[in-house]
Parts: sequence; C-alpha cells; structure tokens
Amino acid sequence: MMEFLSQYGLFLAKTLTLVIGILVTFGVLMALAMKAKSKAQEGTLVIASVNEKLDEIRSYLQSETLPKPALKKWLKEQKEQEKKEKKSLKAKNIEPTKGRLFVVRFDGDVRASEVVSLREVISAILEIAIDTDEVLIVLESAGGFVHSYGLAASQIQRLRQRKLIVTVAIDKVAASGGYLMACVANHIIAAPFAIVGSIGVVAQLPNFHRFLDKHNIDFELHTAGEYKRTLTLFGENTDKARQKFQEEIDETHHLFKDFININRPIVNVDEVATGEHWHAVQAIKLNLVDEVLTSDDFILMKAKQSNVYEISYEIKQKLSERISGGIFQSLEKYLAKWIAKSQPALLR
Repeated sequence: MMEFLSQYGLFLAKTLTLVIGILVTFGVLMALAMKAKSKAQEGTLVIASVNEKLDEIRSYLQSETLPKPALKKWLKEQKEQEKKEKKSLKAKNIEPTKGRLFVVRFDGDVRASEVVSLREVISAILEIAIDTDEVLIVLESAGGFVHSYGLAASQIQRLRQRKLIVTVAIDKVAASGGYLMACVANHIIAAPFAIVGSIGVVAQLPNFHRFLDKHNIDFELHTAGEYKRTLTLFGENTDKARQKFQEEIDETHHLFKDFININRPIVNVDEVATGEHWHAVQAIKLNLVDEVLTSDDFILMKAKQSNVYEISYEIKQKLSERISGGIFQSLEKYLAKWIAKSQPALLR
C-alpha cells in the first residue's frame, strides 16, 4: 500500500510540474503579447542635442574646479573664440552651419523587439536627411529570431539606400543576429573586448513524448502538408523529421553567409561562419570590424565638428499594461531562455 501511494504521489508531482510549467509558459506568452500590443501604440520622438549637453558639462566642471580668476579668464576666452569664428565665416560669406550626426541606440533582445522603435526613428531621419548627414547606431545584441533581426537589418539598409554614411558602434556585443545588423554599415567600430561574430544558426527544443507515453497520455498532431511540422514538443520525432529540420537550419545559415558577402565583401565568410565569436582586437584582423574605438570617443570626436543629436522613440504604456507587465516580468526573465530554445529559427 505504501509503495502504491509513493508511486502515485510521484506521478502526481510530475504531472503537477508539467501543468505548472505549461501554465507559467502560457502566462509569459500572454505577457509578451500584451507588451507587443502596447508597443504598437503611438509613441513620441525624443531628440536631445549632444553638443548642448557637453557644453553644460564642460561649463559645470570648469565652474566647480577652476579658481574664480581662472574661470573668468576661461569664459572670456570662450566668448572671444566664438566671435572670432563668426567673424571669419562672415568674411568668407559662409553660413555658420555644421554637418549633422544622428545617434540611434538599439539594445536587442531575442525577439529584437526594439525594431518597433528603430523603424520609427529611421523613418524620421529619412524625412529630413541630406547627403552630408551621418548616422551612428550604437548596437548591443547577442542575436535572436531570424525574421526579427532580418527586419532590423533592413532598417539600416534603408539608410544605406539613401546614400547616408552609417557607422555601427559595438561597445559590448553584436553577435549572430546582432552582427547581421552591423555588417550593413559603412564602418564598424568596437570597444577592445566587445564580442562579435557567432555567424551561425542554432535550434533546440525539449521533447516530452516519452514522459507522456509512460503515463498513457495521448498527443495528436494533424497537419496538411508533409513538412508543416518537423520536430515537435510532444509528438514522436522521426529521423526524417530531424533531417528536414537540419536542412532548414543549413539553408538559414547559407542565407546568413550570403547576406554578409553582399554587405561586407571584405570578410572571408568561409573563415568566420563557424559559429565562433571573437573580441574586437581579434576581429579586426578578420575584417569583422574596421576600428577599435568606443562609441563615446566617436561621439566626442564628431561633436567637435558636427551637430550631434540623439534620437529615440518612446512609447507610453497604459497603467494597466505597466501593472500586468510587472507581474510577469520576473517570470519572463527566468523563462525567456527556455522559450527561445524552443524556437526553430535563432541566429546564434
């Protein structure tokens, strides 16, 4: 009797674990759906002048660190320099204008969800862009869904099609889908230990068929089309299905390599498309990046000769959406990797 109760309790525990896992996954998916819905709402373009910010910082530091006589002298020199520059331009009949650099930040997750904001920012830039304008995209992403990062990369291509000079800055990581985006740029800079590469595709998912079969639980999957489904979570996977699944992964990898060949032909794709990643100081030898430099130094350098503007697209969520999103936030973080592993198409 005790043995029966023990086995029965074990069965209940396993079943309960499975049910809880399914319910939690469903909850996370609902949270993701609500977040996606909220991101479809109207947002607002936010534009900040980097030059003005730097001037304020410089003035504040000088006022706090210089003695009063030295500060007075510095302020006088600044005014005299401005007058001198304006007088010189006026004498040459030149309008006091500078080039423009637009700074856009992209912090990518597995779903590349920030592409919603990216497309809005790029559309706005293209509305006013002239030939002398430049765009800096500060990119951070370890990759994710193929279709999502394909769309993100196509947004950068829109800038290139308008003949704008595009620089991608990688301060931490732009691997796999992140590098798919980066390779579209005219110029790629990266911090010394930034991670780039990982030009490959991975797909993995758990299978509960033996567990269900052991407990006499049937699972039925009906499809129209021989390859509508290959590998499944709950059905019995066959060698034929595995072979087709591998063919699909290989095809995606070929598309990835072809895309790099077209957009960055100086890279020897056969040499780097092994799924490996490198730090920038190594990647520069493989032509994966052009220069070892942080985005901060690039912006400071450009601000001396151009008007630099940082542009973002902010979406205001409703109170109910913020509350519902907060409830599932911790669960989403915990299960995001598991959900990603269950998808058949990830650039990793």
